[in-house]
Amino acid sequence: MKKILFVASEAVPFIKTGGLADVVGSLPKCFNKEYYDVRVMIPKYLCIKQEWRDQMTYVDHFYMDYMGQSRYVGILQHEYEGITYYFIDNEGYFSGPKPYGDWLYDLEKFSFFCNAALSALPVIGFQPDVVHCHDWQTGLIPVYLKDRFRGGEFFCNMKSVITIHNLKFQGVWDVKTIQRFSGLPNYYFAPDKLEAYKDGNLLKGGIVYADAITTVSDTYAEEIKMPFYGEGLDGLMRARSNSLRGIVNGIDYEEFNPETDKLIVQNYNVDNFRKEKVKNKRALQSELGLVVDDHKMMIGVVSRLTDQKGFDLIQHVIDDLCSDDVQLVVLGTGEERYENMFRHYDWKYNDKVSANIYYSEPLSHKIYASCDAFLMPSLFEPCGLSQLMALRYGTLPIVRETGGLKDTVKAYNEYEHSGTGFSFTNYNAHEMLATIRYAEHIFYDKKREWNTMVDRAMKEDYSWNTSALKYQELYDWLIGY
Repeated sequence: MKKILFVASEAVPFIKTGGLADVVGSLPKCFNKEYYDVRVMIPKYLCIKQEWRDQMTYVDHFYMDYMGQSRYVGILQHEYEGITYYFIDNEGYFSGPKPYGDWLYDLEKFSFFCNAALSALPVIGFQPDVVHCHDWQTGLIPVYLKDRFRGGEFFCNMKSVITIHNLKFQGVWDVKTIQRFSGLPNYYFAPDKLEAYKDGNLLKGGIVYADAITTVSDTYAEEIKMPFYGEGLDGLMRARSNSLRGIVNGIDYEEFNPETDKLIVQNYNVDNFRKEKVKNKRALQSELGLVVDDHKMMIGVVSRLTDQKGFDLIQHVIDDLCSDDVQLVVLGTGEERYENMFRHYDWKYNDKVSANIYYSEPLSHKIYASCDAFLMPSLFEPCGLSQLMALRYGTLPIVRETGGLKDTVKAYNEYEHSGTGFSFTNYNAHEMLATIRYAEHIFYDKKREWNTMVDRAMKEDYSWNTSALKYQELYDWLIGY
């Protein structure tokens, strides 16, 4: 039995701020339980809902020397959907209304968490073959495994993997501070280790010292070796390219299933979507005060409203887009200028544009199920999950060819009758608009082609099972089986 431990700062259903939580909560369930014992360790935040905290059972506690003080480390556990979750408890560090907040405090808190997570393993008697770390919050673990935890039998053969979900966030502060939080000697603060551009960098430590590095799509794994996407670490990514691989994320096919989804008005599947899917559209048009019309092309957007997601492109051409025969439904929050832009166009074209500047899980499902197309013109996108949900619900994605969007959406080719969506190459507003208009043309003038594409999109498999097999290969290679 191969033992794997996921260590991360969040996991569904306990705590979630982004896609990282979906990965850490969904992926462990998909490994073959005959051969893999996969467990998860996250902090026990006070902001985890009471109903979950009530279900945790106390395992043990100990005191650990950290930054010259003796600190309490509690260990709790809870089994959920067949997976054992461990929670590291220290109210001094993990209180507060949300998991992240103050950068400097987060750096100290997660340095403590990395120490505590490894120190807890002998106490709970779980000796993983591979510790799978996620993002900068766990970047010190691969370093510690080659440093203070190296001696002794318990840790000596332990391997580490680090997964980069978004290279933009690295855990950077001045060297002195990072050195104090990490407790590492001077030796580690050199340009080939944890120092980058005269600062300390936790993610860089993880990338330098991990036995393997993964990121969340093949294209993103290539892109981060280039200066534009590399966020200052492209040289390191090139240097470690032999240990770097891209494994595309999946989505939970039970939660996102148009056939059984309780949050949508009308269930449907690949066989009956031609008749049934449109009932969701009618219901949503009526709910949002748009013109109720089966034949109007409806474009959905569910996103953080930020530059990274390509909203500056939309801003350039939104007047042109609104002059077309389409409806636009937006859900999300983010930068004020984009929130206000959509509110303005909702006011200006209120029977065509619906701006929902908040977040709602039920409404997001309704958008995936009701719209005809889904717009995602990201500047960069390590993997992206929304386009996978759109494909699952037969809502054709219109994306920019970057990162996971390029890997998961096959561009429509009218001559070969292939493709599952529409894409454009350059980060350019008019190229995006031309692609949207091309999609409109197929929707209005070649409906049979459109429906065949929906058929293909719904048959794609981006469930976690496919990704899990690739991670299994990686673990086997690391362990040497």
